[in-house]
Amino acid sequence: MNKTELVASVAERSGLSKKDSEKAVAAVIDSIVGAVKKADKVQLIGFGTFELRSRNARTGRDPRTNRPIRIPACKVPAFKAGKTFKEAVARR
Repeated sequence: MNKTELVASVAERSGLSKKDSEKAVAAVIDSIVGAVKKADKVQLIGFGTFELRSRNARTGRDPRTNRPIRIPACKVPAFKAGKTFKEAVARR
């Protein structure tokens, strides 16, 4: 499912217009991205948690030359599925 399909699904389930649904989906995504960018944790009970995690610097290999390269430390977004979400997918 891509963003357009998600907007259509939200519009169908909520009774909102596609234009209003697109605004709502965009607002939710922007809010989550903004919070995680500020290192805040976003917990949606039953769905999951979005957070910022730190990766340490490490040594990797350049696949073209097979030489070791230094990969710098960085921060990455992470998502951990909630219990209800995991159970719903497992029952599939």
